[in-house]
Amino acid sequence: MRLLKNRPSITQLQLLIWISVFLLLFFSYLPMDGATQSTIYASATTAFYAIIIYGNILLLYPLFYQKGKYVWYVLLVIIFVAAIGILRGYTTLFLYNTFFAKTPEQISLKTIINYISGGVLIYMLSLIFRIALEYFKLKQQTEEIMVQKSQAELNLLKSQVQPHFLFNTLNNIYYEAYREAPRTAALIERLSDIMRYFVDESPKDDVTIGTEVQFIENYIALEKIRIRHEVVVFFEKNFNSDLRIPPMLLMTFVENIFKHGIDKSSEQNLIGISLIQQDGYLFFKTNNVIHTEAGSKRTAGFGIANLTKRLTMLYGTDFDLKIDKSNNTFSAFLKIPVA
Repeated sequence: MRLLKNRPSITQLQLLIWISVFLLLFFSYLPMDGATQSTIYASATTAFYAIIIYGNILLLYPLFYQKGKYVWYVLLVIIFVAAIGILRGYTTLFLYNTFFAKTPEQISLKTIINYISGGVLIYMLSLIFRIALEYFKLKQQTEEIMVQKSQAELNLLKSQVQPHFLFNTLNNIYYEAYREAPRTAALIERLSDIMRYFVDESPKDDVTIGTEVQFIENYIALEKIRIRHEVVVFFEKNFNSDLRIPPMLLMTFVENIFKHGIDKSSEQNLIGISLIQQDGYLFFKTNNVIHTEAGSKRTAGFGIANLTKRLTMLYGTDFDLKIDKSNNTFSAFLKIPVA
């Protein structure tokens, strides 16, 4: 964290670049024009350079080029660069005639053309400037993600207080419970599997889909204990057992069902889950009836928002996530590419 805090921000980096440009112009003017005149000329020139560069990367490029309006973009760039070149020529002449000239001078067409030509060069540099800024942003985001990942792993390690001791203890409780209450022993075994998943599997980049499904089924079994009446779960599965996916990617939908889609007083809690691999994609669907009480408590929460951010980091735009509330049913749909 300290390493990132000590590095310059994007704004600070740009400020350093413009200070460098100003100093370069100042010292190039200084031998002929003196300190005062060089300061004014360098300030004005730097300002016009900045107008061309930021006018392109913040206005023209995103509003026209990135939206596919290429002809308009070219025309507006030509007009913009020419206008700035003319304005720069007359501004420079005004400053010279006002503060430094013994006799007023007139601007020539050749001077205007020179300023426009210089503007074209600065416009070309603006494309490089934009690429450099995007690279710096991407590099900074990557470093932040790596720091967050390292911090998450550190927090996970801190939370794993003697996990093997805990698992051994659960195993002992399981064997004791098995003789007196086999159903309780089975639930202890599922709890042990869930905790082992968090410790051994969740830190990995990917897990087998069978491991992920087993984790979901263990979670469902434990959640059903809290509900007075039977919860009917239809889980359709059709996938290659060798398939690997990021851990905890499917859990958000199942967790939301038991948080918001279950009425503990109802005898009609039906849950539908489908996990199908087809045509290079994995399709995951869940649906449940929206009960009046549960539906009134349902909030957007952070689960779906965080899942969307994670999917974007993993797959870019190559995924589909949909939530639907219609006909008294809450449905979730996820489609991700798989190898």
